[in-house]
Amino acid sequence: MNTIITILSFLAMIAPERVDSVVLPEIDIVASVKMPDSDEKGAYSVTTVSRAALENRHVNSVKELTSVVPNFYQPDYGSRMTSSVYVRGFGSRIDQPVVGMNIDEVPVLNKNNYDFDLFDIDRVQVVRGAQGALYGRNTTGGAINVYTLSPMHFQGKRFTLEYGNANSIRVKASHYAAPSKKFGWSSSVYYSHSDGFFMNKELGVPCDGGDNVAMRLRAQWLPSDHWSLDNTFTMGYADEGGWAYRQYAYGVLAPVAYNDPCSYRRFNISDGFVVKRFFDGFTLSSTTGLQYIRDRMRIDNDFLPLEYFSMGQYQNEYSVTQEFVARSKGDGAFSWMGGLYGFYKHLDMQAPVTFKQYGIDNLILKNANEYWYHLLPGDRELSFRDDSFTIYDDFIIPTYGAAAFVQLGYNVGEFELSAGLRLDYEKSSMDYDSRALVYYTTYKNNNDYFPMPVSFKGNNSLDAVELLPSLSLAYNKDWGSLYASARKGFKAGGFNTQLFSDILQSKMSGALVGNEPNVDASSTMYRPETNWTYELGTHLSPLSSGALKLSVALFYIDCRDQQLTVFPKGMGTGRMMSNAGESFSYGAEASIAYKLGDVTLNASYGYTHAEFREYLSGDSVYSGNIVPYAPRETMSANIEYRLPVSKEFANFLLLNVGWSGVGRIYWNEKNTLSQAFYGLLSASLTWEKGAFGASLWGKNLLDEQYNTFYFRSIGNDFFAQGKPLQLGVSLHINL
Repeated sequence: MNTIITILSFLAMIAPERVDSVVLPEIDIVASVKMPDSDEKGAYSVTTVSRAALENRHVNSVKELTSVVPNFYQPDYGSRMTSSVYVRGFGSRIDQPVVGMNIDEVPVLNKNNYDFDLFDIDRVQVVRGAQGALYGRNTTGGAINVYTLSPMHFQGKRFTLEYGNANSIRVKASHYAAPSKKFGWSSSVYYSHSDGFFMNKELGVPCDGGDNVAMRLRAQWLPSDHWSLDNTFTMGYADEGGWAYRQYAYGVLAPVAYNDPCSYRRFNISDGFVVKRFFDGFTLSSTTGLQYIRDRMRIDNDFLPLEYFSMGQYQNEYSVTQEFVARSKGDGAFSWMGGLYGFYKHLDMQAPVTFKQYGIDNLILKNANEYWYHLLPGDRELSFRDDSFTIYDDFIIPTYGAAAFVQLGYNVGEFELSAGLRLDYEKSSMDYDSRALVYYTTYKNNNDYFPMPVSFKGNNSLDAVELLPSLSLAYNKDWGSLYASARKGFKAGGFNTQLFSDILQSKMSGALVGNEPNVDASSTMYRPETNWTYELGTHLSPLSSGALKLSVALFYIDCRDQQLTVFPKGMGTGRMMSNAGESFSYGAEASIAYKLGDVTLNASYGYTHAEFREYLSGDSVYSGNIVPYAPRETMSANIEYRLPVSKEFANFLLLNVGWSGVGRIYWNEKNTLSQAFYGLLSASLTWEKGAFGASLWGKNLLDEQYNTFYFRSIGNDFFAQGKPLQLGVSLHINL
């Protein structure tokens, strides 16, 4: 199939012009396998952003849906690798995410792939609340479903050229064809570049620029009225800087200044193959996903203009997923859906940490000489031969899992009762090899250095069985629906790979004073996190014209075995995930869409109060404090106005003005640091005449100064700042 698609892509140059006369099949080949046909029919909170809205608002990534989707926050900081997502008060900075992502029904298993540029996207659907019964692992906060543009729904050629400040360039080109009502294919390419918005004062160059290129090939075939086949192949490459972190001390943010350059490279391939068989009473589907990612991160881990230490991370991961789903169709009183799911992924990772002279002197030698060697007789002083050494951390982590799920629905008049259950099992193991070699002497002015090898090798494994129920009751009328639901979700456990450099430092420090510790490897693992989401909500469409749509939801979330990022005390360099807390959150969200003539209004609001019910970290008690990193409020408003113009001048002239707000965000468990509520203003003016169009656009038009992230390293505080004012122009052609 991939070979056929590749050959077809090269035929784009000689393909015929847009075919408007194709009669599309009655079967909807791109209909969702699991979700209802309409957002108004689901007993859950959901926001769907259409292709027109994405393009008119110049949304280039899922991160830019922050606040547009109520209680959804994906901060733009670091690099594409740092794809942290927070929903309704909960999120994850490292390792397992709280939301799952599916692209054309295929789950994305590595969150390093979550941050990609959106091009030729039909719609993005964000479902909030635990979705464990339907989607399984890592959906405690919901699911992001991305659907690419189908050649069975659109035919033609598309080209876009965009330029903005910081020498930002975007180029998109695609061709969609349906030679018959039974077959359609498409090919798309994308390229973007930016010099970067933040300057590293130490190196004198921007630190967050980069390049990104991607391509997509898709083929859809209806061999008969009972079968559909859909294959999408995607390949991408990103090469960028990042991590524009600024030291914070005594209430002042210093400029970005670190001496080791940072970078992130990612090469990824994915292929999704969906086969559907349509029977009289139900549909059977098979979804197969193949994914490969190879990425490389290099980072100045102290983010200071000092020779402390730097870190690399090199990942090579491949995965396969397979899901079978059977779903009833029709309008009968009884409905059902069930399926089987399995996955396997294999990760090879190397994470070397290189200690440099300043780090050696202050993190290792200083402590040893001040607290041990000065007590010994003679002219004792520990020193190393070399001005740097590397701790090598190598990991092999295979993970596999299987699940079976069922969901039943029954209509009694205007009431619909739905119950689901999923049995999920997964197992993961880790082979680790952490090692270092240093040459040392214990006497002043001694030129005889002795080798000291230190290693930490072994294997850990963990498995989990999760039973994930869901229950909902809906009351459906012509004007909308009311619903109540309870759903369970879980976030998978894992391994603290970033802890190994600290473990080896501890073993090395002990060996240097003749007391190497016997380290317990239990701290390198953490268990799954679970939550229950309870929700009351409504979807309303009170006008017969459908011009007004309103959704409101109230929710309560009970989180157990919460996975929290914990930093070692003092001058530690690593971080670890620990099941350290229990939390709860409650809140509300509302969204409205209204169309009156040439004016379209969209607005949303989300409120969340997330609090630690129990959290003890060493001698510190954080119970009763606000859970950090997730905003208390999100707001957005967007208005589109088709200005009245003559047909000789334009097909249309569209003014789009949007505002989004986020805050307050607490940055630490003590709740002593926070980001106040801030708002960002954006606008665009789009002209289109015939096949040609142009747009002037701007983001963060008031140049608001705000922070998107905070962390602490070796006793220092750092913040990441949000992007400044952005202006640009876009030209597009649709044939």
